Amino acid sequence: MRHRIDGRAFGRSANQRKALLRGLVTSLFEHERIETTVAKAKEVRRIAERIITLGIKGDLHSKRLVLTFLPNRAVMSKLFSEIAPRFSGRNGGYLRIIQTRNRVNDSAPMAVLEFVDYEDLKKSKEAKSDKKNK
Repeated sequence: MRHRIDGRAFGRSANQRKALLRGLVTSLFEHERIETTVAKAKEVRRIAERIITLGIKGDLHSKRLVLTFLPNRAVMSKLFSEIAPRFSGRNGGYLRIIQTRNRVNDSAPMAVLEFVDYEDLKKSKEAKSDKKNK
């Protein structure tokens, strides 16, 4: 029975699992969109949304809590300066999982994990680049 057992183990030890999830969350905040398996995307979404909520608070205690999970200070500063302010009026649901395909190697279901405003940001960046080119 799996009473009160939370989360996925991914067939890894606790340290390997923690390192995997840290890397995926860091990549998500750095690139704002990643492709991974559906199961990993669901676990990363749980962690990332908690971290974004801490980013919205923005106090010193929140920064220290985020730094315990994200060792990269550049990504942490991006979280507090760019990502969190975009979602300040939102009460959760910052990320979206879009199932895309089955991986060729092992037929694992793949998904794209991205911020809900990713398309809007992409369009605004393209518009700015068009203005610079003209």
